[in-house]
Amino acid sequence: MAFDGVLFFPVTPFDTDGRVDDALLREHVESALTHRPGGVFPACGTGEFHALSTDEAAQVVRSTVETVSGRVPVVAGAGGPLGHAIAVARAAADAGADALLVLPPYLVGGPQAGLVAYVEAIADASDLPVIVYHRANAQYSPESMRHLARNPRVVGFKDGVGDIGTAQLIVRAVAEEGRDDVAFFNGLLTAELTQGAYRGIGIPLYSSAAFAMAPEVAVAHYRAYVDGDEARRLQLIDGFYRPLVALRDETPGFGVSLIKAGLRLSGLAVGSVRAPLVDPTPAQEQRLAEILAAGRGLL
Repeated sequence: MAFDGVLFFPVTPFDTDGRVDDALLREHVESALTHRPGGVFPACGTGEFHALSTDEAAQVVRSTVETVSGRVPVVAGAGGPLGHAIAVARAAADAGADALLVLPPYLVGGPQAGLVAYVEAIADASDLPVIVYHRANAQYSPESMRHLARNPRVVGFKDGVGDIGTAQLIVRAVAEEGRDDVAFFNGLLTAELTQGAYRGIGIPLYSSAAFAMAPEVAVAHYRAYVDGDEARRLQLIDGFYRPLVALRDETPGFGVSLIKAGLRLSGLAVGSVRAPLVDPTPAQEQRLAEILAAGRGLL
């Protein structure tokens, strides 16, 4: 599976009654496609997978697949309690998704053998290939990834931990299994800040939550990154991403909340986040508006 461009993680819009707003979701995805993302990842972290029912996750994936209509790969989230993960994996396959992003299991920790079994159970639930998400209570050792790389259905690895040494060893372990078709992603929050280091260890792709609310700024950074224009890239880092990260770090969960707030500020009424996340205060929204204006002013 090939990805070429910024990886887009859409939000899940909710209407005033708290239901998934299907029409607005389609509008959100369609408008972002004009900026040519490398792939679309519905019902994942930015899409509040943690707060979606099985039926809601299936609806989000189905609507995204229909909107994308084969233009780029669609990778659906699957994780949490194993039964829930299997159910949403099957629903994503029925909806026409191209792959699954295996999110961490719910609450419990397990040994490496258990984490491997968790991935394999989700991979066995459908015919879809899977991407392993390395974060939180699902941190895979190089040997675990070596084992998983022997399964041709495992086609990707997304790092959300930030341990560069371990990530480097995982890249090497997968290569030593003869796999040159595995896609590696930097999945840290606001990955633009760390992508220079990740590229150096063989992880060229990154996810961008900012793309969901300011795709023109995210694409400008991506072009500077691909073209090796460090002066331009650092201009965008200093003028947009650094103040965004400072605001994000003020409140847990703002990696999602600010994206939805940014979309509302841009005129797309995507609704609030679901508990346990919270929306920004009016003062924080004003600062976000200023950050977005500054980023767009650099274009």
